Amino acid sequence: METQKKKILILTADAGFGHRSASLAIQSAIEELFPARYQISLVNPLDNKKAPFFIKESQSEYDKWVRDVPELYKFGYDLSDSPIPVTILETILVVSLFEVINDVIEEHEPDIIINTYPLYQAPFVAVRSLHRLNIPMVTIVTDLATVHQIWFNDKVDWLVVPTEIVRNEAIEAGVKPANICVIGIPVNPRIFQLTESKQELRKSLGWNSDLTTILAVGSKRVEHFKVNLDILNHSGFPFQLTVVTGKDQRLYNELKEVDWHHETHLYEFVDQMPEFMHASDLLITKAGGLIVTEALASGLPMILIDVIPGQESGNAKFVKDGNAGFWTKNPNEFIQVLGHLFFNEKECLRQTTENAKNIGKPSSALKIAELIIHQLETSEFIFSPKVDFIHMIEDILVKNQIQWKKKT
Repeated sequence: METQKKKILILTADAGFGHRSASLAIQSAIEELFPARYQISLVNPLDNKKAPFFIKESQSEYDKWVRDVPELYKFGYDLSDSPIPVTILETILVVSLFEVINDVIEEHEPDIIINTYPLYQAPFVAVRSLHRLNIPMVTIVTDLATVHQIWFNDKVDWLVVPTEIVRNEAIEAGVKPANICVIGIPVNPRIFQLTESKQELRKSLGWNSDLTTILAVGSKRVEHFKVNLDILNHSGFPFQLTVVTGKDQRLYNELKEVDWHHETHLYEFVDQMPEFMHASDLLITKAGGLIVTEALASGLPMILIDVIPGQESGNAKFVKDGNAGFWTKNPNEFIQVLGHLFFNEKECLRQTTENAKNIGKPSSALKIAELIIHQLETSEFIFSPKVDFIHMIEDILVKNQIQWKKKT
């Protein structure tokens, strides 16, 4: 009789691209290291019909807020990034998402939960406490340096962080050091596995194999993207340009009408980003945690042209402090940095590339997968919540008329 496979549930969200990309990277790594041994489900709980409209829509509205009113977004981010506001926010999340998370757990019956979105932690802890569920949760932080305190729930079992900077922030917020693992942000395992040279990859992609290659990745979220592409187009430096517009069809169509003065390759969307990064010499993009991590894992230096106030500021600072790239705030700074990179036979570009390789973590997803399976197979997990905590959760739910029932 075939042994029933243990179940791994990965929770994600679609606020930006980073959470889902990190989730897919973990899923791919587990499937590669342990083929067909586990039943893996990747779920966005906010797709549940019970998810409140204001939280569900926050995924799509995220783009609008950070693009149209960045300073207001930063104000809200900073205001909520302290213990008392976080406690209030967690209470709101318990009330809003208790039934959603409960439904997801009942449907999938996981043996372990991997979480890449911070808003799920408090409601999960509430569900687990009330129903006495012995299900561990591993949370994966998806920003490199400046991390909102909502990520640091001290009742989650393991917290995977990308850097010592974030580890120290977590400890300061009350997470036990023994529950923190410094590994990295999970990136597509193909980044680690590619062995072809840049020239071989460029040839396979239909690019010029000998030209210095600039990869520009942007969409409606990236400020100054078109302006900086125009600067590249008229710069006169010797390179070919590859542009990916991140499913932004309008931008893609506009760029197809441009009279390009360099050899240029346009893509609306690609599923070969590891190959694109390894084939390139320089990345131009925004300071999202996932794309920055992928670039560093690929040894690809970058010019960051758009930084969301709050969490992305830390990503940009991490890259800058590691001398693995540049943060330009306007087109004048962009053209100056470009000149430095191509000056003196591109010596600055070569050194920045070496620095990116030194701080990149290409095998992070595989190491996270190994951690998850080790805990799943070797740890005897018994959750024993304190009685006063259970009473507090019960009181919150009753006062807000949230239906729940204890499992027998």
